[in-house]
Amino acid sequence: MKKLAVIALGGNALIRSNEKGTYQEQINNVLRTCDSIANLLEEDYNLVIGHGNGPQVGNILLQNEAGEKKYKVEKMPLDYCVAQTQGSIGYLIDQCLSNTMVRRNINRKIVTLLTQVVVDKDDKGFINPTKPIGPYYKKEEAENYIKETGAKFKEDPKGNGWRKVVASPKPNEIENIELVKTLANEGYVVVTAGGGGIPVTNDNGYLKGVEAVIDKDLASALTAVKIEADEFYILTDVPKVYINFHKDGELALDTLTVKQAEEYLEQGQFAEGSMAPKIRAALFFVKNGGKECIITEAGQLGNKDCGTRIIR
Repeated sequence: MKKLAVIALGGNALIRSNEKGTYQEQINNVLRTCDSIANLLEEDYNLVIGHGNGPQVGNILLQNEAGEKKYKVEKMPLDYCVAQTQGSIGYLIDQCLSNTMVRRNINRKIVTLLTQVVVDKDDKGFINPTKPIGPYYKKEEAENYIKETGAKFKEDPKGNGWRKVVASPKPNEIENIELVKTLANEGYVVVTAGGGGIPVTNDNGYLKGVEAVIDKDLASALTAVKIEADEFYILTDVPKVYINFHKDGELALDTLTVKQAEEYLEQGQFAEGSMAPKIRAALFFVKNGGKECIITEAGQLGNKDCGTRIIR
């Protein structure tokens, strides 16, 4: 049987740090990433792709803000904005990968699924929101929004201003996950759980969108577990995981056991908001039946010795 892998695309697969995020920039970046993804298709893998959406959903929130101020257009809730990015980013991946496969004579079809991801309405993340989203505000502006809407804001530690913060709850279920598994095993490349999924709660079968952002690596890890993937790739902007990153004694890691990864996490070797969530997602996959998780940069896909491999 073909190997089944899940790939979680990091933000740099879409927008790089020195870019504005224009349409053409995103097309160029996705094309480069898709050229690497095609290496696995040529090795006869079945693939499921997840992706981030931080810059894109941030831009939508800015557009909402401007539309409300100038034209009195009602702002859309965050779950709706995540759904918008699933469609737009899914379109970019679909078109770029399709064109890449034509150029490389690979005969596969792609399907992008609008994906709701169920979270617990009592998740502790809703009590203490920590995920910053949207534009920066002056302190006075943030205080006014707090009074008007009840939203929570926190000051940016780098001094850029104040930003709204929302919950980042743990994903519990991926809607239509059996369809994802069926399509992938039939040879379709499936794009799903984009941006961590549209966050919803489930009340006796009734789904309802909530103001939250789900970690895309953890959502992709859950997807990988549910479809019984053989491998899970987390793509980032470094070729391997490091300890003592940018410090004396910096060391790239080829392989990490679950025990070693947990020890390094406990020591604070992996930065929160950067590598730590990726390590947690990797651990979730491997501890729940996955064979190995590979953390690397997109250009390394297809290289049998690429990245850092987290194993049992």
